[in-house]
Amino acid sequence: MRYIIVTGGVLSGLGKGVTTASIAKILQSMGYKVTVIKIDPYLNVDAGTMSPFEHGEVFVLDDGGEVDLDLGNYERFLNVDLTRDHNITTGKIYKKVIEKERRGDYLGKTVQPIPHLTDEIKSEIRKVAEKYDFTVIEIGGTVGDIESMPFLEACRQLSWEEDVVFIHVTLVPSLDVVGEQKTKPTQHSVKKLMETGISPHIIVCRSKKELLEKTKRKIAQFCNVSEDHVISNHDVDDIYKVPLLLNEQRIGEKIIDKFGLRRKPNLEKWRSIISRKCDKDVTLALVGKYIDLHDSYISIREALMHCSYYTGVNVKIRWLESERMKKEDLEGVDGILVPGGFGIRGTEEKISAINYAREKKIPFLGICLGFQLATIEYARSIGLKNANSTEFVDTDEPVIDLLPEQKKIKNMGGTMRLGAYKIILDNQSTVYNLYGSKEIYERHRHRYEVNPQYIDILTRDGLKFTGRSEDGRMEVLELEDHPFFLGTQYHPEFTSRVERPSPVFMGLVKAMARYSNP
Repeated sequence: MRYIIVTGGVLSGLGKGVTTASIAKILQSMGYKVTVIKIDPYLNVDAGTMSPFEHGEVFVLDDGGEVDLDLGNYERFLNVDLTRDHNITTGKIYKKVIEKERRGDYLGKTVQPIPHLTDEIKSEIRKVAEKYDFTVIEIGGTVGDIESMPFLEACRQLSWEEDVVFIHVTLVPSLDVVGEQKTKPTQHSVKKLMETGISPHIIVCRSKKELLEKTKRKIAQFCNVSEDHVISNHDVDDIYKVPLLLNEQRIGEKIIDKFGLRRKPNLEKWRSIISRKCDKDVTLALVGKYIDLHDSYISIREALMHCSYYTGVNVKIRWLESERMKKEDLEGVDGILVPGGFGIRGTEEKISAINYAREKKIPFLGICLGFQLATIEYARSIGLKNANSTEFVDTDEPVIDLLPEQKKIKNMGGTMRLGAYKIILDNQSTVYNLYGSKEIYERHRHRYEVNPQYIDILTRDGLKFTGRSEDGRMEVLELEDHPFFLGTQYHPEFTSRVERPSPVFMGLVKAMARYSNP
């Protein structure tokens, strides 16, 4: 099996995830079967209980895995569906090792980081990699972090047992005072990596501007790599241009050369998609509660970008923090989106935004919590004045209530309705026209849903539930006599791809384009 292992140095947030996804995309374009693994060194078993402010969006997979947002990038770039096994955490590894120790699997031996942790890490990696030509592994965090040490050691061992290429992503800053590209952070980062027994074969340098030849030469000299294996990954205005940028420097061919292989990449389809020009601008109000960290809504942002490539409509997002939002903040927008979330904070302001969209007939999309709040707003408008969710208050009109199977659960980790479920669409509906199919599969992440006791009263005057799960749960709502008013209990953003945009988001973007220029 062949592995490409991507590490990072100097600081977090350099874009290792996009670099990893781009490398995998280039290899995929060569005709190889490629998969990607993300290693997260935190002690959480998965990302499910983490606040979006802590680590950005929690991305949900088909199998219900709650994982790091980088796996979203992998799926969007590669147009594949990954599994929970593609995200390895310290918590997951320790949990498995301790469970084995308790069962007596280690036959009375002293259980230690080496070999027991490192063997478990390698076993998890191989379990994913066995069906692929290449497995690209991103090690989260920064070289030198204490929590990364078992993973780096496991990968060092792996390099003696399998064919491995190491790629190190690092920072080359330019100080405004001097204006010179500084290589010292890269030198120190590579030195720290080499202390773990790993020498990088390729160094990918993040910088504001393209690396100068003298900068490459200096890094090569001090970091034990050839000059043409120092790759410039400078800033671009669109992350989907990164595969093209790296491909111009022949990174894919340099990687497979290390394995004694020869193939040429073909990114022409990719290039043709992302190079399509936009000839129209629209403004979308995104009314959320985690706005201070835009990565909390990264899949929504990217889904809108995917639609822009296919429609020629550039969507400008007006980020509105729900608690601080005023109605005048919604003036002049071409669409309103209320995304998922948890807890009561900011919900009344979101309901106000939904009311504005409904009454002003502005294209609207509500996702998960947004779907539930749209139900509450409509219920109040038809006379159920105390309509609310039992997630927020104890109400005598609980139009949104806890899932029946959730009422006995106390452990919060991985207990929601998670992953892909079949949804059956009404064939006389907007959502059916968007998908062009009676049955769809979409991903979920919620504990509360529409209370079936209120369906009849909610649907007698114009609200329609046009999508249901196999067991009768409400999945999609629409409004009659409105240009575009759609709510989904599921998260359509999680399945949007560069090469296959989400039908729901395509519907929203096209409706905004019509609304802005009727």
